[in-house]
Parts: sequence; C-alpha cells; structure tokens
Amino acid sequence: MLTFEEKLAIIESFPELQRKDVSLGRINFHYEESASDKKNVVYHLHPNGNGFVYAELLNGYEVNDKGMTNIRDFTEEELRTIIQKSILSLAPKTTVESSIVGDQFEEKWINQDNFTLVLVNEDDMWNVYAGLNLDGTFNSYAEATEYLDEEGFSRL
Repeated sequence: MLTFEEKLAIIESFPELQRKDVSLGRINFHYEESASDKKNVVYHLHPNGNGFVYAELLNGYEVNDKGMTNIRDFTEEELRTIIQKSILSLAPKTTVESSIVGDQFEEKWINQDNFTLVLVNEDDMWNVYAGLNLDGTFNSYAEATEYLDEEGFSRL
C-alpha cells in the first residue's frame, strides 16, 4: 500500500488538478476544466492513506453512491491510471470530437499508451474514430466493442 506522501506526490504530478485542503487534514483535488458539474477527481485523501477517485463514468471500477472508488490499496500504476481516466472522462469534448459526434451517442476508449478512440453511433452503424479519421465501421455495438477489445482498448 502506498503511503499518504506517495499518493500525494502521484496526484500532484497531474498539472490539471488543483489542490483544495479540507477538514481533518484531508485533501481534495479538483479538475476545474470539467465539462460537467463534477469537479472532484480525488476526494478526501486522508493522512491514513484512504481516499477516493471519481470513477462513475469509468468501466471496471466499483463505485459508491457518489461515483467514487476507494484507492486505499491501489498501486502507483493503478492510481495513475484511474486518475488519468477520471480526468479524461470529465474533459470537455475536443473540437475534433464535437465535429464528429455532435449530439450522437459516443464512448471514449483508451489503450495502455493513452491513445484514445471514439465510438459513435451514426445512422444505425457503429463507427470508430481516431481523431478525424474513420478507423472502422461495424453493424452492431457488440462487433465494434469486440474490435476495440481485441486492439487493446478499454472503455473509459
């Protein structure tokens, strides 16, 4: 288990996050550029090593009623990964994403190299985009997600 100081150093390495000291020695970290009302990425990091990261929009994490995942026993790699995914899940759409997606259903997928693809439902087809470039077109959501899984991507 990482110490409080180790967790704090990892979290502070994300320049997009702003530290907010709260009661009882706990610390929150906000993502002010968030596209939603949710700003807390790290919530109540405590000197005993306990704390939470916002993961409501992420796949594969158990969350509480506030959409937070407990990070008490996370490794350095796990902590960096969930924070990065949390920030990406809250980030406003880029100009490229907005021009492709508009108001249509979309999901962001990421690989281990932090490369992001966008899955969009368009005209009863499922399209995968890498930036403005169409990477693939599929007849069903299941086919598209199978392709993304096989290529090493996971849904945010």
